[in-house]
Amino acid sequence: MNRPDGMNRARGSALIGLAVILASLALVSPALAADPKPDAIVKNRNIEARVLLDDKIKADPALSADSLAEGQRWIEKSAADAATTRKQDPQFFQNGGWEFERKYAVRSVVADRYVSVVRTDYMDTHGAHPNSDVNTILWDKAAAKRISIRPFFTGTADNGATMKAMLKGVIASLKVEKKKRDADTTANDWFKDLQPSLLKIGAVTLAPSTEVGKSSGLTFHYPPYAVGPYAEGGYVAFVPWQALKPYLSPEGARIFGGARPKDDEDDAP
Repeated sequence: MNRPDGMNRARGSALIGLAVILASLALVSPALAADPKPDAIVKNRNIEARVLLDDKIKADPALSADSLAEGQRWIEKSAADAATTRKQDPQFFQNGGWEFERKYAVRSVVADRYVSVVRTDYMDTHGAHPNSDVNTILWDKAAAKRISIRPFFTGTADNGATMKAMLKGVIASLKVEKKKRDADTTANDWFKDLQPSLLKIGAVTLAPSTEVGKSSGLTFHYPPYAVGPYAEGGYVAFVPWQALKPYLSPEGARIFGGARPKDDEDDAP
């Protein structure tokens, strides 16, 4: 039976409309499907806690295993803390369970040996706002273990010349970054917890360089609240290798060189 032309046109319009809707959904849904699969997860009524490793970390079996083991301990402890808190203060779970996430991402690889990793944490316990933290790992591929920046300097004793020069560079850089955000650069109380000590100066990485295989200096990573009000967010301070040149060890002189890439400055928070 032949349909009237008007009915055929209406049916055709409806099919076109449906095709447009389906196409729109196809554009939206991949964002959900593209969410990375956690490398470790704890999920129950108290908490969903995840660990994610980037592809560069997964490509190094020793670094991947080390990072994942640490991340698993973190989510398991977080889950235990959430369970204890629910028993003692169930009101903190009126809006559902907590959400925690830890990400490990490679920042730089220097001399095809030293891998700087930035570890970022996100924690939502239904307080006034979620919290975040940042820490770093310096991985020696040759030794397959974590190290500090000590091998790159002739001395890193607390309150020594190297650490004082490093701290001076950090504070100068932070003031520049604060000025970019129209933040108060005279409130030195925010820097009082920074000390000329490897354990108290901030989480450090080797900055990338315009010279292949080299590092342009040190970057220090601070979460919100560490060196400024929460509203200012996190900070990254950069100390060029030239400022620390008098204190470099032979290995430090070998791995440092070049300048900080412009895109690395732009990517800083």
